[in-house]
Amino acid sequence: MSKITGSQAIIQCLKEEGVDLVFGYPGGAVIELYDELCKTDIKHVLVRHEQGAVHAADGFARATGKVGVSILTSGPGATNGVTAIATAYCDSIPLVVLTGQVPRALIGNDAFQEVDIVGITRPCTKHNYLVNDPEQLVPTLREAFYLAASGRPGPVLVDLPKDVIGSLITYPKKEQPKMQTYQPNVEPHPGQVEKACKACLNAKKPVLYVGGGVILANGSKELTQFARKLNIPVTMTLMGLGAFPGTDPLSLGMLGMHGTYAANMAVAKSDLLIAVGSRFDDRVTGKLEAFAPNAEIIHIDIDPTSISKNVDVDIPIVADCKQALQAMNSWFESHNAFDADTFAAGNQPWVDRVLEWDKKHPLCYHEEGDIIKPQFVIEKINELTGGDAIITTEVGQNQMWTAQFYKFNHPRRLLTSGGLGTMGYGLPAAIGAQFAFPDKPVFDIAGDGSIQMNIQELATAKQYNMPVKVAILNNQYLGMVRQWQELFYNRHYASTVMDHAPDFVELAKAYGAVGLRAKIKSEVEPVIKEALSTNNVVVMDFSVSREEGVFPMVPAGKPTTEMLLV
Repeated sequence: MSKITGSQAIIQCLKEEGVDLVFGYPGGAVIELYDELCKTDIKHVLVRHEQGAVHAADGFARATGKVGVSILTSGPGATNGVTAIATAYCDSIPLVVLTGQVPRALIGNDAFQEVDIVGITRPCTKHNYLVNDPEQLVPTLREAFYLAASGRPGPVLVDLPKDVIGSLITYPKKEQPKMQTYQPNVEPHPGQVEKACKACLNAKKPVLYVGGGVILANGSKELTQFARKLNIPVTMTLMGLGAFPGTDPLSLGMLGMHGTYAANMAVAKSDLLIAVGSRFDDRVTGKLEAFAPNAEIIHIDIDPTSISKNVDVDIPIVADCKQALQAMNSWFESHNAFDADTFAAGNQPWVDRVLEWDKKHPLCYHEEGDIIKPQFVIEKINELTGGDAIITTEVGQNQMWTAQFYKFNHPRRLLTSGGLGTMGYGLPAAIGAQFAFPDKPVFDIAGDGSIQMNIQELATAKQYNMPVKVAILNNQYLGMVRQWQELFYNRHYASTVMDHAPDFVELAKAYGAVGLRAKIKSEVEPVIKEALSTNNVVVMDFSVSREEGVFPMVPAGKPTTEMLLV
């Protein structure tokens, strides 16, 4: 059998895995790989910063459910990607990140552009590899893709010494990776399913608490069927938004620190909390001792280490969320004593009580004449896109207003950095999503601070004619930190005033994009409409109310029932 180079083997393996798009930035350690890459029909997207490459692959992965791929060179190329790798790790996003490395003989000699990227990324990858044996190159790559996509997904890094990339190897026959120490359980235990279903039958005040795991498992249809069949109110984490239709009468929106009044009160007063694909993050629970204090807790998650990690649960189900929900739906369908209409009617008083909380304290904001309120901008984007856009966000107030005021009716429409909270995520992620869905409107909702973290990626969007729309909620502050300073630090706005910023409209033009500005409320809708009708990258600069806050808000360490309201 004829031999091929390591570079050729990598390309062949990518094709074998169904990869037709990668994001990256070349350098000396991966120059041979790039030489082979340009001879193939795999599309390479040249970003302007390595962090952007991994975020773009992340956005592509979130929007499609496929494994995103990025290629970085050694040393600073690899370290520039670490923040984005950690972002994907915290949100369980399937990525394979290929990094170049100095030749094996130079590893450990402080060679030019050498860094121990395997050691650096060990805490923020699902697994990582340094390929020392050229003959193990392809098996390692196959294993990386398998690991990234199976079980609880996550980023996997493969470090490629330059001489391994250039070595001649025999391409091995395709085989399914076999790992004795990694065998994720996807099927729910029937006994646990029955316990959970019986708990649902006995509950008087049940609540579904839904996280991003449902979306990752493609279980939104099963979740919606379950909630509607049993007439159970649904609240979602930031990562879970879209898993259940946001406009459904049973939807309570987001819970937690900036969650809705109804969601937080429903959880606090519930007698059964059904947690699906969520991990009881501190932003959700607030003061742990006061979280759902009277509730029996069911927890469905594919990761056994997440069960009872933060909150003790009564009925654990370690399984794929979709399969677990299918099993529970099937149990009710086959249970002779269960009558869906009767059960739903029995839950209606509880649903009515929860909806009354929502009517009493809905998400709202105060109008102030011609001043643009950021929430109004989000509402208008929702209205003018029909709620059908893919939305990415940066991090901060812009992210929370988006979660509150854009109604996500479908999964994989909100792409945001939840666990790590990475400023600069939104624009490159939007580019990745636009590559995945070139005919869909893709918006990055940003703040004037966070957009500057990776604003160079406007050049990437323009080069590849990816018509992403950037909506900057410009309040001339690092808004979320400023809000905390206002509430808890006597308005001591230490280093949060952005009193020197670029003219975003002129900056957009410099990149060959379109720049639009709205200074008063009546200009908001025309600007968004023009952006939607423009087949180009568009940057919209909305001059919003400077000291607008995100409310409700639960102060750190307080119970989620102690909300600061508008």
